[in-house]
Amino acid sequence: MLFELQHTDHNSSARAGKITTDHGEILTPIFMPVGTAGTVKAIHQTELKDDINAQIILGNTYHLFLRPGIEIIEKAGGLHKFNAWDKPLLTDSGGFQVFSLSQQRKLTEEGAHFRSHIDGAKLLFTPENVVDIQRTIGADIIMAFDECPPGNSDFNYAKKSMELTHRWLVRGIDRFNNTTPKYGYSQAFFPIVQGCTYPQLRRESAAFIASQNCEGNAIGGLAVGEPAEKMYEMIEVVNEVLPTDKPRYLMGVGTPENILEAIERGVDMFDCVMPTRNGRNGMLFTWNGTMNMRNEKWKADFSPIDENGTSFVDKLYSKAYLRHLITTQELLGLQIASIHNLAFYLQLTTQARKHIISGDFSSWKKTVVEQLNTRL
Repeated sequence: MLFELQHTDHNSSARAGKITTDHGEILTPIFMPVGTAGTVKAIHQTELKDDINAQIILGNTYHLFLRPGIEIIEKAGGLHKFNAWDKPLLTDSGGFQVFSLSQQRKLTEEGAHFRSHIDGAKLLFTPENVVDIQRTIGADIIMAFDECPPGNSDFNYAKKSMELTHRWLVRGIDRFNNTTPKYGYSQAFFPIVQGCTYPQLRRESAAFIASQNCEGNAIGGLAVGEPAEKMYEMIEVVNEVLPTDKPRYLMGVGTPENILEAIERGVDMFDCVMPTRNGRNGMLFTWNGTMNMRNEKWKADFSPIDENGTSFVDKLYSKAYLRHLITTQELLGLQIASIHNLAFYLQLTTQARKHIISGDFSSWKKTVVEQLNTRL
């Protein structure tokens, strides 16, 4: 994997770059649709590529390990062939999912012991076998196994958690360096900065992660309950330390405003379930603000869903029709809303890139954020 830093904004830390993988190029800043179990919910791959303009999507180690199982994925020739996606893929190591199973897991030096949420089977993730699983899944970018502590963790717990993540990282890097890709193309390994909301720990973690000299770096453990301003502060602290010649991936974030604020602070890559999850609940993100499609006001509004949208659904269908689908729980409504939101998120990062290159990102972002916060 190669990263080229192409432009830097003169009035902020915003950057435009290019990541090159064996499955294609990724222009940054970039939003990555989440395909947890091998699919971005309700979206065809052709829609992802040709309409939404996704350049990279995610899979999740925990969920794919449980279903369909890595044996099936390996027989298929890797996740790219299994789900018919021929562009770049990234896999989350499963650390956040194990974190969310707080009542069913136990952390030890060895790894994370937990029970499957499907059938209760006892399982173990270690820094080593998580690398092995991701080798088999075959993503272009694979993540280190970490602990994601709660956002309200006290200092001592956050410090112990961070140190455990660092020890696990050393073992994960060793396993990665002593194994090879299975399907004839290269894979990159990203470690994850932790440290909760404590600047001292975040700096220490960022320095340790940077010293490992991996091909990219991730910022984890944010958007887990802390105030947005605290999240922005931690991003600034971390990006003061992480190298500028490597891509920076902020995991699990977030709203359109969160993404623009993080771009301004030097982040390159994002993922979040929000556009699809909120879409399935009838919330649409637009340049003019958010729309709750269940509202009565859209019942007889036959104008296009979004005159400024880039997806075919925005011009083809009316607000009234989409409201009808959402309120009657028709599956097509969930699909239309998800497609719209993903296309908007990709349009958001594409426009951010254009304004970074043109040199007016900060002034553009200020105007856009004011619009995004409007409720229509």
